[in-house]
Amino acid sequence: MNVLPPLCSAIVWGSGQCLNKQKLKGLIFFLLQVIFVSIELLTRGGGYDPAVPDSQFRNAGYFIRGLWGLFTLGSLPRESSRQPVYDHSVMLMLGGIIALMVFLIFVAFWIWNIIDAYRTRKGLTAGSQVTSAQYFRNLWDSAFEYIAIAPGMLLVIFISIVPIIFAILVAFTNYNANFIPPIRLVKWNGLNTFLDIFRIPIWGGTFIRIFGWTVIWAFLATFSSYVFGLFQSMILRAKAVKFRPVWRGIFILPWAVPGIVSMMVFRSLFHKEGAFNQMLLAGGFIQEAIPFLSDPGWAKVCLVLVNMWLGFPYFMALITGVMTTIPQEMYEAAQIDGANTWQQFKSITLPFVITSTAPQILMSVTFNFNNFNMIYFITGGGPANPAYQMAGSTDILISWIFKLTLDQRMYNFASALSILIFIIVASVSAWNLLRTRAFKED
Repeated sequence: MNVLPPLCSAIVWGSGQCLNKQKLKGLIFFLLQVIFVSIELLTRGGGYDPAVPDSQFRNAGYFIRGLWGLFTLGSLPRESSRQPVYDHSVMLMLGGIIALMVFLIFVAFWIWNIIDAYRTRKGLTAGSQVTSAQYFRNLWDSAFEYIAIAPGMLLVIFISIVPIIFAILVAFTNYNANFIPPIRLVKWNGLNTFLDIFRIPIWGGTFIRIFGWTVIWAFLATFSSYVFGLFQSMILRAKAVKFRPVWRGIFILPWAVPGIVSMMVFRSLFHKEGAFNQMLLAGGFIQEAIPFLSDPGWAKVCLVLVNMWLGFPYFMALITGVMTTIPQEMYEAAQIDGANTWQQFKSITLPFVITSTAPQILMSVTFNFNNFNMIYFITGGGPANPAYQMAGSTDILISWIFKLTLDQRMYNFASALSILIFIIVASVSAWNLLRTRAFKED
């Protein structure tokens, strides 16, 4: 019977393989079951205590206790410093996620064990005999790439994926300054956090305005850097310019210097008593200091200018390289037809450059959408705006999330906003990827 081995393996791992005369493989699956059961049994706590809520789950094994903590987030807050038993919702959630991931790995081995028993028996019925040694040799040859990346994949799961899942799940709880475990336990609240962002006027208004400024900022920052980089590359290509390598090296310096250093310098220069105001006052160009960083409009202009200064060398180098690939025959033909310099630029250079650098433009927009450093080190999100909820006039979504997390401890709102940002950025990135030639060829 083809059904007997998988049924046996579903109960005792590897027993179906033994029935199929593959004892080594059956022993390996059985040892995996022993490890799974041992983890659960050896991590059990003390006995049942009726005075402690959910004592049967608290003292259960690793997997049951972890899943209980993930689904309930605890039931016993800490009411005094001498309380011996209490729950910490955040630790329960994190431990539960890890327990669930490990549990799913063992479930994958269990399913593999059942499917393998069925396929092997089916092959035996058809007259094919494969020993355990032959099976593992075939597995090594056919799945070597997956076996090689398995250790790295496990590290990715527990170092990268688990924190991401944790951050996502926080958005579906009430984890904020009013519910800080272990004194007050966190509870699941479904989609209420997402709904509060839009249905509470102060939150909804702040989100819409900051999102609008984030989009404007992303496009202005990218457009200004790109246009200025294109302008510089065109100037450096002019025949009248001497010592081009020297000028290129000078213009690359803003990109070579660490960005944080440049941002801190510009912040000092734009200060009310900084060098820019001092020079303008001394030259008689202004009568009073310009509020570069204390006025919302001026602050946004300063952000765009500083970003342009730091970003244009990248586009200048990129566009200069692209221009060297434009066939000179196209310019010669245009000159024969009577096209002037502007017409040649508009009809030949610009279309060629934009087509070649379109993916980098979209990547730059995505980067500037989350350009936290520029906002934090230049304006800190300020100046203050009383119409915003826990945000300043120049805050973008990512800097607002930073304030909600560290300053206000609104972890659930910060997580929900992070998910919304991910959806937006992932959509733009996916659209960019789908348009690439390499993806279409694959």
